[in-house]
Amino acid sequence: MERHSQTVNNTITRDLNKMSQKTGNIYEATMIIAKRSNQIAAEIKQELNHRMEEFSGYSDTLEETFENREQIELSRQFERLPKPTLTAIKEFEEGKIYYRKIEESKE
Repeated sequence: MERHSQTVNNTITRDLNKMSQKTGNIYEATMIIAKRSNQIAAEIKQELNHRMEEFSGYSDTLEETFENREQIELSRQFERLPKPTLTAIKEFEEGKIYYRKIEESKE
């Protein structure tokens, strides 16, 4: 979770020409960022679910579950994280995303 918290949590205007330089096509760049964003979102969700399991007990009543302050604070902590799309864009701009293009054979 720490690596995601280093991303700025706001949206800025980006130069599409600069973003498309690495792939030569803005649509390919967008798809790479979208796929990475989905991976990040899945990682965050998995981490949140894992940490929330600590709070779930079989003997808890419904009222106890809703009143758990630690659980609420954990949820707020995850809500304050930057959006996965912003993290993916930053990684793409910094060249931290590995991707490959599968070439179609011309037979």
